Amino acid sequence: RGGVAWPASVGAVPPVVVGAGSPGPGRDGLIGGLTELLPAAGGAQGGPVGGAVVKVERGPAGEKIGYVRIRSGTLRTRDRLRFGPGGEAKVTAIGVFDGAPAVPRDSVAAGQIGKLWGLCDVRVGDLVGESRAAAAERQFAPPTLETVIVPCRPADRGALHAALAQLAEQDPLINLRQDDARQELCLSLYGEVQKEVIAATLADEFGVEVAFRETTTICVERPASSGAAAEFIDQPPNPFRATLGLRVDPAAAGTGVKFTLEIEAGALPSSFVKAVQEAVHQTMRQGLRGWPVTDCTVTMTQSGYVPPPPHGWSKWSTSAGDFRNLTPLVLMTALARAGTTVLEPVHRFRLEIPADALGPVLPALARLRAFGQAQAARGSLCVVRGVVPAAQVHQVRQLLPGLTRGEAVLESTFDSYQPVRGPDDPLPFLGADL
Repeated sequence: RGGVAWPASVGAVPPVVVGAGSPGPGRDGLIGGLTELLPAAGGAQGGPVGGAVVKVERGPAGEKIGYVRIRSGTLRTRDRLRFGPGGEAKVTAIGVFDGAPAVPRDSVAAGQIGKLWGLCDVRVGDLVGESRAAAAERQFAPPTLETVIVPCRPADRGALHAALAQLAEQDPLINLRQDDARQELCLSLYGEVQKEVIAATLADEFGVEVAFRETTTICVERPASSGAAAEFIDQPPNPFRATLGLRVDPAAAGTGVKFTLEIEAGALPSSFVKAVQEAVHQTMRQGLRGWPVTDCTVTMTQSGYVPPPPHGWSKWSTSAGDFRNLTPLVLMTALARAGTTVLEPVHRFRLEIPADALGPVLPALARLRAFGQAQAARGSLCVVRGVVPAAQVHQVRQLLPGLTRGEAVLESTFDSYQPVRGPDDPLPFLGADL
């Protein structure tokens, strides 16, 4: 208790601090080690603002407060700050940590951590300012499992949704989705243990008891080829006052859904373009087999609209809603012509087992579609590396203790999406009719 040991040669072994949080022993050693071994935060205070959100909390009035580590630039009160994928808000107040607690200031500069008020939609892990350009390089691995969470007391449904929304703000590993069609709350997961953690947190901090339904795997769809479609004003079956053409093309793995324009610049009002872009991303949440569509480029190839008369709006003129409602019909037709391939998440694993257990372990892994190969032997231990579908990771963990006398050590992490072996399990389709 309260001890700290630094290696004679830094890097030979990792430094370890032992202590207890509440009484405080070990604190001085930890602080000393941080200042001695970790590099000081750099960044030019006069450059563009950049940083990351490291914590989110609620104030006494329920307002959201973001803790931001500023890596470059200087942020001032009333500055507009961009954060996350597309958020932007005005900073209404700043507190800077110069010891504890945070002290009200007019600005926070590079190398400091500030408490920021006014960022209503900020989440832990969001990059702010110029750092947003590097967001794609710092994303967490995607969750590969999903479950439906239900309150044990039906009257707690509203409280459950509010509690999960608050937890999702504070923890980037919690992904909440509300299925309006089925009136269900769905949670994306990284593993079965996460269920236990979330259930305990909801019970202890919010007084909400919950239960989970069976865990399912989150598959994705990728376009198999290119496909295009178009609908024209006043040409049945198009019921909307808009002309729209869209093309779907496959893209590189990991690129998500990208929207581009092939129409002439200025040919369509920006509000109409924005309506189409938003509808594209919304529609691609469910593809031909019911799974999210990813790794593709959607291009607007044609457009047309009826402008309003010189002296105001007419019911015969085009609105943004016409494009928003027409987009799913055109896009799903284009996607059907392209076709999609269903892919399942695959983990790579490293398994350390007794060498004499290798014989029974390898066939058992193969039955669960976990394909591994012995890579190295260290005395009485053997290391096996391979890949396993995310759906089988939990079963592999349950299988190993009985085959290895409880001596197995399994590490797994998301690797990629691979085509489903055998028939896939489609979800009920709830999108636009073709």
